[in-house]
Amino acid sequence: MTGLFKGFRSFFRRLFFKRKNLKIGIYGPPNGGKTTLANRICEDWLGEELGKVSPVAHETREMQLKEQVHIKSGKKELIFNLIDTPGIATKIDYEDFVSAGLSEKEAKQRAKEATKGVIDAIQWLDDMDIVIVVIDSSKDPYTQVNLTIIGNLEARKIPMLVVANKIDLKKSDIKKIEAAFPRYRIVGISAKFGNNIEDFYKALINISFI
Repeated sequence: MTGLFKGFRSFFRRLFFKRKNLKIGIYGPPNGGKTTLANRICEDWLGEELGKVSPVAHETREMQLKEQVHIKSGKKELIFNLIDTPGIATKIDYEDFVSAGLSEKEAKQRAKEATKGVIDAIQWLDDMDIVIVVIDSSKDPYTQVNLTIIGNLEARKIPMLVVANKIDLKKSDIKKIEAAFPRYRIVGISAKFGNNIEDFYKALINISFI
């Protein structure tokens, strides 16, 4: 009955929301560009950043929220609360952070915080009205993390937009992501440089009105 109740709650929430004050979460593996995309959205529409980025994995280890984000595409407008989530990972090893240049103490603390961040992100999933799944288009999309995130969203019937990020890189291959997830429209962007970002905004608004 609990699952049935959640299903009805999710259905009626999406049926009656007014396309404003939605919770839109950004999910994906570490270093895929989630926070870079969150910053791009906030800079474009609010004139400010949301979070710090770093080449070291798991820079974002806590949920980051920006309320009342307004975006427009054509005559449509979307108002929502944007949640940038910690990168989802199946394994977090402090030794990887040591290899990246952190001290052992810093690395162990980062690993502890990152593990908690993954748990929090998963627990928040049921509260999301829409999820943006950010995938690094220069890497193999057939990973356990990508498949698990999208599988969980499908099971929960949460609308999602799959974003193939980093199209500015030479190794970027959107076709691989399209082949991996053929049921979904893939929007290729460079969150860092803003390439194709207007198509992203249009797709995000369109999916919110389905």
